[in-house]
Amino acid sequence: MVGAWLLHDGDVLGLPPAPSAAEAFEAGAGSWPVVPPLPSSPPTRIRIPVLGLDAPVTRLGLDGEGRLQPPPDNDRNLAGWYRGGAAPGARGAAIVAGHVDTATGPAVFYRLGALRRGDQLEVAREDRATAYFQVDAVEVYPKKDFPDKKVYGATKDAQLRLITCGGGFSRGTGYDGNVVVFAHLVRTARA
Repeated sequence: MVGAWLLHDGDVLGLPPAPSAAEAFEAGAGSWPVVPPLPSSPPTRIRIPVLGLDAPVTRLGLDGEGRLQPPPDNDRNLAGWYRGGAAPGARGAAIVAGHVDTATGPAVFYRLGALRRGDQLEVAREDRATAYFQVDAVEVYPKKDFPDKKVYGATKDAQLRLITCGGGFSRGTGYDGNVVVFAHLVRTARA
C-alpha cells in the first residue's frame, strides 16, 4: 500500500524530499552532553515544528517474520512507536515509524527527508513529560542492506530513530529504501 499513491497522483508532486549527503553522520559525531533519561512511558504525540508535523502515536509490534509492523494506513497523520523497545526519552534507541504516503496521498512522514542536522523535535508521553530531541543525521539506506545494528542497536543514552520509506521508487516494487533520522535527547520537561 505504501507508495500506491505515487502510482495514481505521484507524478504531480514527485518523490518525497530526500536528505542530501550533507545530512549524513560526520566523522567523530556522536559526542554531546548526556541528558539524564526519563523513566519509560509510552509516547502519545510527535511534533516536528520545522515540518509543521503534529501527529498522534500508536503502538507497534513485530510481524510474523520479525519485522516492524507499519502503522495502520487508514490514518495518514499517524506515527507508530515500537512498543518492544525503548520509550522516547528513556535510555536506549526509541523507534518511531510512519508512512511516507498511502493510496490517498502524502502521509505523516512524507517530508522526513527534508530534516537537517540540528533541527528539533519533541515527543509527548503518557506520563505528561515531553522529551526534546535534536537531529544528528538523516540518511537513506537500501532495504536490502539496511543497517539493523546501527539503527536498532543499544545506546547508553536516550536517542530516537524516525523511519519511513524512501530512496528510489518503481511502480512494480515501490520504494527501494528507508529514510532514517537519528536524534539525541537534549532536554525534558514535565507538565
